[in-house]
Amino acid sequence: MLTFTIRRLLLAIPTLLFISLVIFLLLELSPGDPLGDVPLTVPPEVKERMREALGLGQAWYIRYVLWLKQFFWVEPLHWFDQVFGTSFSAGMQRVISFQSRSPVFDVIAQRVPQTLTVVGLSYLIGVLIAIPIGIISAYKQYSWFDQLGTFVSMIGFSMPTFFTGVVLIIIFGVKLQWFPSVYDTTLVVRDWDSFLAQVRQMVMPVTVLALYNAAQISRFMRASMLNNLGQDYVRTARAKGLSEKTVVLKHVLRNSLIPVVTVIALGLPAVFGGAIITEQVFKVNGLGQLLITAIHANDIPMVLTLTFIFAILIVLFTLIADIVYGLLDPRIRYD
Repeated sequence: MLTFTIRRLLLAIPTLLFISLVIFLLLELSPGDPLGDVPLTVPPEVKERMREALGLGQAWYIRYVLWLKQFFWVEPLHWFDQVFGTSFSAGMQRVISFQSRSPVFDVIAQRVPQTLTVVGLSYLIGVLIAIPIGIISAYKQYSWFDQLGTFVSMIGFSMPTFFTGVVLIIIFGVKLQWFPSVYDTTLVVRDWDSFLAQVRQMVMPVTVLALYNAAQISRFMRASMLNNLGQDYVRTARAKGLSEKTVVLKHVLRNSLIPVVTVIALGLPAVFGGAIITEQVFKVNGLGQLLITAIHANDIPMVLTLTFIFAILIVLFTLIADIVYGLLDPRIRYD
C-alpha cells in the first residue's frame, strides 16, 4: 500500500502541472481585460503602467512560471513563517489578486470558514442521512419506505439547487418569516442568542445542499446494496446461521460501500469549492461566490489559484478513495 501511495503521489506531480498549464492557457485565451473597469478618463500611459504593475506586460510563459514559483515556493514559505515566526519569505512576491490587490491566499483563508460551515455541514448531514436510507431501502425493497425514499430522492436529485433554494426562501423566508433569506457573513457567535441566529440562517442553505447530496448518495447506496444482497456469499452466510444483522451490516454493507466511497470522496472537493449556485442564492460569502466574482472581474491569479486548488483536492481524494478500497475489500491489493 505504501509503494502504491508513493507511486500515485509521484504520478500526480506531472498531472497537476499539466492541469495548471491548461487552466492558465484557457484563462489567457479567454476574452476580457483585468483593466476593463478602469475609467476611460485614465490616460493610456497610466493604464500601461498599471498593466506593467500587474505583470501583464510579460510573456505568458514567464507569468506562468512565476505563478508556479509563487504557488509552490513563496506561499508555503510565507505560511511557514507565520507559524514558526521565521522570515524566509521576506521580500518575496506572493500571488496577488488583480481585483483586491491583496494576497490571494489571504482572501481564500477568509472565505474558507464560511464555506466549511455551510457546505461542509450540509455534505456531512447528507452522507449521514443517505447511507441509512440506502441500506433500509435496499433491504426492504418495494416497501413503503423504499417507495418514499425513492420519491424524495428523485425530487432532490432532479430539482436544481437554485430552484429549491428560491422555493425555501419564498415559503420560509418571505411568507412564514421563520428563517432569514440572506446569509449574514458578518455575524460572530459570542453568546447563546448569536448562536441561535447562526443556526437559523444556516437552516435553509444546509437543507438545500443536504437534500441534493443525500438524494445522490442514497441512490448509489441502494443500488450497491441490492447488487450485493443477491450474491452467493450472502446466501452462504445465512446458511451458516449468522444473524441477519451480522449478514447485512458486516458482510453486505462492507462490500456495498466500495463504489459509494468513490462518490463520497469525489464529492468532498466540492465542499471546499463551495456550492457556487447555492452560495449565490443565499448570499453566502464563501469560496463559490469568490470564484464567480473573480471570473466576472477577470482576476486571473484568483481564478487560477482556486481552480488549481480544486484540482489538487480531486487528485488527493481520488487517492484516498483508492486507499479506502483496500481497507474495505481485502481482495484488493496494490503492491
